[in-house]
Amino acid sequence: MLIDLSHDVVHGMTTYRGLPGPALSDHLSRAASRARYAPGTEFQIGHIAMVSNTGTYVDAPFHRYADGKDLAALPLSSVADLPAVVVHAPFARGRAVSVEHLRSLDVTGKAVLVHTGWDVHWGTEAYGDDSPYLTEDAARLLADRGAKLVGIDAHNIDLTEGGERPVHTLLLGREIPIAEHLCNLGALPDLGFRFFAVPVKVRGMGTFPVRAFAITP
Repeated sequence: MLIDLSHDVVHGMTTYRGLPGPALSDHLSRAASRARYAPGTEFQIGHIAMVSNTGTYVDAPFHRYADGKDLAALPLSSVADLPAVVVHAPFARGRAVSVEHLRSLDVTGKAVLVHTGWDVHWGTEAYGDDSPYLTEDAARLLADRGAKLVGIDAHNIDLTEGGERPVHTLLLGREIPIAEHLCNLGALPDLGFRFFAVPVKVRGMGTFPVRAFAITP
């Protein structure tokens, strides 16, 4: 079964407060295309202007480090067909996702998807306030145990109330991609599924939207 784990990208939407929303328009409208093609034949070519942190996206090391791997250098093996495990950390029980949520899990070689349920607030003002996040110790444990990718269904994988971003710093420094603004993680089994979050192969860029999804038995 295929399970979609991505938000729709919609004109003007807010992903991260303070960043502009995407602007969608026609580069070539269907009406305008009729003059170029035979009667009854028409096409639409769209145009989108957006920041790379739009919708559900993946961070490559270049997002944090000038000498880190960019999207074009990101190995497919780090973002595609990964065995995966879900970490359940409901936001109602607290914002911080700590080592205690992870200690008993086998994460070696796996995508680790943190299910907080915060995606229920997507598209509202509440989404950007008091969002769940991973602690630095939790990120270090995942890196030390060989996680391949870490994702979360929240506003940011880091606590954003200061200028530090220790989880980004640690994970991307270890070449572990980060997937943010996932959704629908509650539809997944705890383990035994494969995860995909493949961005466009862009040079000189460290973040890009993805169509994240899972394949379950």
